Amino acid sequence: MRLGFEQLESHLRNSLFPVYLVTGDEPLQCGEAADAIRGAARAAGFGQREVIEAGAGFDWNGLTTEVASFSLFAEKKLIDLRLPSGKPGREGGKVLADYCADPPSDTLLLITLPRVDRQQQSTKWFKAIEKLGLVVQIWPIGPRELPRWIEHRLRIAGLQPTCEIVQLLADRVEGNLLAARQEIDRLLLLHGSGPLDADVLFGAVGDSARYDVFELVDTALRGETGRALRILEGLRGEGTAAAVVLWALHREIAQLARLAIASAKGVTIDHALTRAKVWDKRKPLLRRAVSRLRPAQWLALLDDCQQADCAVKGADLLDPWLQLEQITTRIAHV
Repeated sequence: MRLGFEQLESHLRNSLFPVYLVTGDEPLQCGEAADAIRGAARAAGFGQREVIEAGAGFDWNGLTTEVASFSLFAEKKLIDLRLPSGKPGREGGKVLADYCADPPSDTLLLITLPRVDRQQQSTKWFKAIEKLGLVVQIWPIGPRELPRWIEHRLRIAGLQPTCEIVQLLADRVEGNLLAARQEIDRLLLLHGSGPLDADVLFGAVGDSARYDVFELVDTALRGETGRALRILEGLRGEGTAAAVVLWALHREIAQLARLAIASAKGVTIDHALTRAKVWDKRKPLLRRAVSRLRPAQWLALLDDCQQADCAVKGADLLDPWLQLEQITTRIAHV
């Protein structure tokens, strides 16, 4: 049997299957799915747990031995089998297929591994697990689904977000669900439950007393050179990686270059901003920034980012933080 992540919670309210396989390349949801299965197993009396890491050179006879030894005890056990490579190989596949042919009644087997390709799905061991137990497939959340996922998580946490807030968080995390969860946890800690709009969000972020790469970008776009450089120095003092700062600056410069080029071709800036899905509170800031520099200047800043990237990676002898300082200053140029 196969289920998606969304159906797992409902399934676990009923009786448990002997075998569960969680597969996918999205670490947050894979981890949450495995945690949910472990929690349901504990509630069902599987009090003991054995974690087995089946890496390179793993002796699959060890799994058979563990299963056999479990039957000597009265308490039910959970075997937490992890396959980092995603492929058990011929020996491991045979052990898993044999296990499914005669699973012990006092044992629940949980297997976690990366995304299983079509070839692996056609193997005897995978089909045996699918027939006996449950395969939980975790699919990546794309840009279109991410805002809905973020809104759902915010509401589960007790927050009531506006559409603007949902889009802002989606823009900030860029598909990183772990980062999204951290942002939501921080908002809940700083703000508490209840309505959440842009003013509340920025107030909560300001109360965190930490420099932020996104605040650096916005300050530079407002033309506040001195404050932008102080934020940059604060980021460096806090140990923020230069690559992270460069990523934030490059991301904004690339968007502004596209907007400037579209404007130069006769597209109205408002239409270009709407087409780029810029949220309303941010439009005035970008509108002013686009008008401040010509398209060629934004493109030149992209070249500066490329040079800074070489410095960050050690392929250039230039100081990466000095390069970031120059890029920040040029963005803020009035």
